[in-house]
Amino acid sequence: MSSGPARSDTDLTGKVAVVTGASKGIGLACARQLAEEGCHLHLASRTKADLERAKESIQARHNVSVTIHAVDLSNGDNVRSLAAACGDIDILVNNAGAIPAGDLQAIDEARWRQAWDLKVFGYVNMCRAVYPAMKARGGGVIVNIIGNAATTHDPNYICGVTGNAGLTAFTEAIGSGSLRDGIRVLGVSPGPTATDRLVGLVGKRAQETLGDVARWPELFKAIPGGRPGKPAEIAAMVAFLASPKCAYASGVVVTMDAGVSSRAGSD
Repeated sequence: MSSGPARSDTDLTGKVAVVTGASKGIGLACARQLAEEGCHLHLASRTKADLERAKESIQARHNVSVTIHAVDLSNGDNVRSLAAACGDIDILVNNAGAIPAGDLQAIDEARWRQAWDLKVFGYVNMCRAVYPAMKARGGGVIVNIIGNAATTHDPNYICGVTGNAGLTAFTEAIGSGSLRDGIRVLGVSPGPTATDRLVGLVGKRAQETLGDVARWPELFKAIPGGRPGKPAEIAAMVAFLASPKCAYASGVVVTMDAGVSSRAGSD
């Protein structure tokens, strides 16, 4: 087993990190980056087979421990059991959740509640479960992966807009006072990011509109920079925020969307 690429000197070696929604996409990228920084990992998602593949790929490159937890975090009891099973946690990365697209009439109450049970209440419950133990041990870092819909306000993603706006306020509120307990609470809000899920969805649209799945990158030409973000770019920010190099930051959400949300409403 190799130790993987050279570390970026973030002083995270030996830390214990929990990443939810860790088997694919941004969550998996975060797990890989934290492993590269020398963190021991607890990876959680619903699908055991995906978690096993993630564990195998990480341990093939990095000399860290990886423990997997196949668990549905929309259930509060499962959240509390996960927190207890992970022991002393130095870093929590909340990432589990996928909120459906649709306008106010398209997303009925049942789908709305189901989506929020995992992403919104899942994040809140994980923070509630982990925070007291971090405080008792003298510190820790929580990073919430949110999403730029909190500021772009797309009415055709109304459930996500509202949920992400709530999580942004939640992160800022908790983080505004958490340093008194030695804890930093921060967030990262990505724009469109080239996960397998996004590429699949956009590829379908490219087939319908351009006649070729492989032309999906063309659909991002209107974005400043002309492309979606990369999961590894989001993960690098998460690792930096979790590191002592960012020790004076708390209660802030960093938006990574090539400036799209900064222009929202200006056209």
